[in-house]
Amino acid sequence: MKNDNYKWIALSCTTIGALFSVLSGSTLLIALPVIMKDLNASMSVVTWILMGYMLAMTILVPSIGRMADMVGRKKLYVSGFALFTFASFLCAISRTGVQLLVYRMIQAVGGSLMVANSTAIVADAFPKKELGKALGINTMIISIASIVGPILGGFLIGVGWRSIFYINIPIGIVGTLWAAFQLKESSVLTDKKKFDIKGTITFSTGMMALLVALTFGGFVGWINVTVIGLMIAAIILLCLFIHIENNTDEPMLDLKLLKTRVLAFAYASNLLNGIARGAVTFLLIFFFQGVKGIDPIMAGILLAPFAISMMVVSPISGYLSDKYGARVLSSAGLLISAVGLLGMMFITAHTSTFELVIYMLIMGFGSGMFFSPNTSAIMGMVPPDKRGVAAGLRTMATNAGNVLSIAISMAIVSSSISPKAMQALFVGTQVGSKGISVGQFVGGLRIAFTISFIFSIIAAVISYLRGNEPEINEEVA
Repeated sequence: MKNDNYKWIALSCTTIGALFSVLSGSTLLIALPVIMKDLNASMSVVTWILMGYMLAMTILVPSIGRMADMVGRKKLYVSGFALFTFASFLCAISRTGVQLLVYRMIQAVGGSLMVANSTAIVADAFPKKELGKALGINTMIISIASIVGPILGGFLIGVGWRSIFYINIPIGIVGTLWAAFQLKESSVLTDKKKFDIKGTITFSTGMMALLVALTFGGFVGWINVTVIGLMIAAIILLCLFIHIENNTDEPMLDLKLLKTRVLAFAYASNLLNGIARGAVTFLLIFFFQGVKGIDPIMAGILLAPFAISMMVVSPISGYLSDKYGARVLSSAGLLISAVGLLGMMFITAHTSTFELVIYMLIMGFGSGMFFSPNTSAIMGMVPPDKRGVAAGLRTMATNAGNVLSIAISMAIVSSSISPKAMQALFVGTQVGSKGISVGQFVGGLRIAFTISFIFSIIAAVISYLRGNEPEINEEVA
């Protein structure tokens, strides 16, 4: 049996980190319009302050996961907490938009170090039969942060936008010290491991090219020369990466993980779920502000039903997955999310906020049923020395799905909205339908939600086709 007290201490350390990073992101989203005005920042800089963090996390997390398997998760997790805290101070004293962007990228490195290790730390501390419950609690805390973030952001803007970064500093110091003194290095490390530099470089540059192309494609069009060039470069580099990984003894990303049916299908459903729901909140913010004329802070608060139902369901589904396995729960969760998306497919300019709240509650319920069991299945299937990579690959799949979802949605919606109005809505500086062809815009939303619905159904099928998880006998710790 694993140490009963330590597992809860480990969960508390990673939960503080999750709360920290999600709160920081959701409060920043609300503050962007004020920051843009105060720092006299350009639209492109503000867009990258928002998107750059997510792109950097997607690129960095898998290689950091591999590094953690080599040198230890505690060291990297604590370093990430400290770096994120220091970068928050730098963000708070930024004098220009470019400075804030640079410091936000430093924050992304710290965030990647935390995210890449938190799930693996929990998996190291908890026995497999309790892992779903632990990850469910973690997801519940993240959901709470998603609810509190917009409300806290609205309050802190009144104090001054810099306070959203200053408030991170005491939380970060406490979290860093708690993790430094309480976490143990649970994984067994060997001295004969070397880092796969070629694989890391080709993967990172290939993923960067792909994600930047997807991000820009939604804004400037898919037949843009730069977008096409980046896509070609990404394909070449990622094919080279696969060749390198298949021909090295100690790869950055062990592709054998994807040869196990249960794991491969669990990762695939993670990616497809990201594509299905990644842009939903993003599109609803557009709808609430541009069609309903609701101010940015209230629009953010109106997204709370997603998080509320996830908060309630996640620990329950995690507990149930420990008893009955992840396959049925995860697949059912994706189908329930699809029901919510089915309702959103028929959205009109006159759809009531109450109706949308019902659809969001259904989607949140489904997401809560999916995430904890699916993550538990992934982490429970891999040996301890691969958990960092496994967790990193899961985060990458989710983030890549989210980026792709936003890119697809932007490409659809952009045909019915002027570039100036899209940018203004994107950062919350416009409320109302100026520059928007409402009929076309709502038609675009329906198409985007239909695509999301289709991907959610495909994800449910893939999730179910994974088969049952094999029984794994845990070693006595």
